[in-house]
Amino acid sequence: MKKKKIIVLGFMGGMPIAGVIWQHIHYIVGLQRLGHEVTYVEDTLNYPYDPVAFNISDDYSYATQTLGRLAKEHGFEGRWAYCARFKEPAEIAGMSLAELRTLYKEADCALNICGSHDMNDDLRTIRNLIYVESDPGVEQIKIDQGESSTIEYLKEHQHLFTFGENIGTPAFVVPTHGFNWLSTRQPVVTDLWCSGTEAQAPDPAALFTTICNWSTSGKKDIVWKDSNYLWSKSLEFLRFIEAPKLSGEPFEMATDIKKEEELELFRKNDWKLVLPHDLSLDWNGYRDYIRNSRGEFTCAKDQYIRLNTGWFSDRTACYLAAGRPVITQETGFTAHYGGKEGLLAFSTMEEIVDAVAAIRSDYKKHSRAALEIAREVFEAEKVLKSLLDRAGV
Repeated sequence: MKKKKIIVLGFMGGMPIAGVIWQHIHYIVGLQRLGHEVTYVEDTLNYPYDPVAFNISDDYSYATQTLGRLAKEHGFEGRWAYCARFKEPAEIAGMSLAELRTLYKEADCALNICGSHDMNDDLRTIRNLIYVESDPGVEQIKIDQGESSTIEYLKEHQHLFTFGENIGTPAFVVPTHGFNWLSTRQPVVTDLWCSGTEAQAPDPAALFTTICNWSTSGKKDIVWKDSNYLWSKSLEFLRFIEAPKLSGEPFEMATDIKKEEELELFRKNDWKLVLPHDLSLDWNGYRDYIRNSRGEFTCAKDQYIRLNTGWFSDRTACYLAAGRPVITQETGFTAHYGGKEGLLAFSTMEEIVDAVAAIRSDYKKHSRAALEIAREVFEAEKVLKSLLDRAGV
């Protein structure tokens, strides 16, 4: 494969929490392993979040410190930039603005991860701008509703990719109106999670865990055909709150639930709750938390489920890469992979109980199957080579 000059446009400096960081690192390292010259860029009008000070401001020092550390850890030193367009004039770290503009003109392509970058005249000089959608459903509904800003924004890209593998097929009910959505998956560099041929057995006291942002309703909720599609997972977790008690297997969730009545409900049903802040700050500690789990039990967002998007979680892919079996809510993904061993889907409480029992009866088999799915379905070099080939890069 000919070496290409590729930009990853993301937001892990502006939103430096562990799950977001790993989502981006897998793109950077995967593209490097394919032999490409990769530069990470944030070119943004958005104020960054400082997770230590718990504030959002025009001080981007934490963002650049984080990017500097990550560049040393993952081999992109000297190939990153943070351009603060919210400053007047724009300020930049990692390289000069002139160098960034030259990079945009010379790059073979740029991946706009999660559609994180709004357009500006400099970004428009990139010859092959690729949109990578991680949250399917909302943009397609906005197109169907004729929202001009979304339509014009997406048209700024030469290719559109989505984690919603059912989008554009008869399994997905929202019309695409001529937009050509290409399916992709979250790339995962599996040896960053499990370096051996199989995963080490977890501690006997290890639990099924997950990491969840609890109160997100309202942020991206959307009404379509008189039905409100929710972006939050919280109502789905409450629907299945009895799962640990009924399956005889306590579960743990790293999340920040504020309502005492909800906290008490979880405790009564054999959930252990831990605060996620420390995990969010330490991306390697986040990885250790997943590795030290027995597996993952998690729910999906209402939008992904009822729209049958075929979406799959980037965090859940990390559990699989660590050789940890997963029980997760069906979104239509089993039409493409999983559903038998290592990765079990549910739509009912009975299916959860059966999945826990199956994993309990032969943990080693399900651990091996989880790692095999990660390597066959989500391995970064496979996923990214396919994406680049279809984008003509």
